[in-house]
Amino acid sequence: MSGPQEGLVVAAYGRHCLVESPDGVRRICHPRGKKSQSVVGDRVMWQATGDEGTIERVIERRNLLHRQDEIRTKSFAANLDLVVMLVAADPEWSESQLTRALIAAEAEHIPVLIVLNKSDLKELFDRAWMRLAPYRRMGHTVLPLCLSEGQTQGLSELAAYLHGKNSLILGPSGVGKSTLVNHLVPDAQAQTGEISRALNSGKHTTTSTTWYWVGEGRQTGLIDSPGFQAFGLHHIEPMQLAHLMPDFHATLGHCKFYNCTHLHEPGCAVQALVGVDAGDGSGPAISENRYRLYRELFDELSQTRY
Repeated sequence: MSGPQEGLVVAAYGRHCLVESPDGVRRICHPRGKKSQSVVGDRVMWQATGDEGTIERVIERRNLLHRQDEIRTKSFAANLDLVVMLVAADPEWSESQLTRALIAAEAEHIPVLIVLNKSDLKELFDRAWMRLAPYRRMGHTVLPLCLSEGQTQGLSELAAYLHGKNSLILGPSGVGKSTLVNHLVPDAQAQTGEISRALNSGKHTTTSTTWYWVGEGRQTGLIDSPGFQAFGLHHIEPMQLAHLMPDFHATLGHCKFYNCTHLHEPGCAVQALVGVDAGDGSGPAISENRYRLYRELFDELSQTRY
């Protein structure tokens, strides 16, 4: 029997997953014993056992993202080069969801690309573009996109950003994420069906997170995670939060107290800039909405740690 070999986790369901070896062959693999569960994007060492395999260990991750529901926080994607946040002119996107995603990516040192779809809805698009002004000022790239009625404006620019990277694409319902994935990966639905059959034997729905290769050569990876994840932030300390919000950066270290929470202390440099015009036409240096989200997240992260 040959020894352990390296593979890439391309889908996961329960305690088993689909691992792709360097030759492109995919096999169902199971963890050995009660070792930690693998997530999509993991590089693993696995051992063949007949037509399937056993995961011996997970190779050290460069980064890891978590999602959470009402019960628990769970990891779901690893080793990312880019997070693509897809929002749209309609329906209106949630700034709270976007902020949580940006903080989660910042904590793991993963660059974020924001893509605003439905540029054909000019009035709604212009309004949404203005809402994203603070994020552009923070240094985030925002790309316009239109994929309606046969149009593919902005698709080539987006594809250029993705080339050669392993990217996670996220977006709430109704923003056109499935359309985008199908443009980038024309056989995505067929691949999803194959993965579902391999992992679930037709007994369950498709996997929640799936890896696709974009184009030939397996150089560009795209991870699709249905829905807009509620990112798990409970591994972040409350006092770390301000350091993960770029619009707060210029003020850090200038507060009267070194351990300032930026909530109520006198002489707080953060509070002093809330609602103050940045002077570049992009609005306030720190918007009241962003500061409100900071306070809400600080309170959430200050609750019982687990």
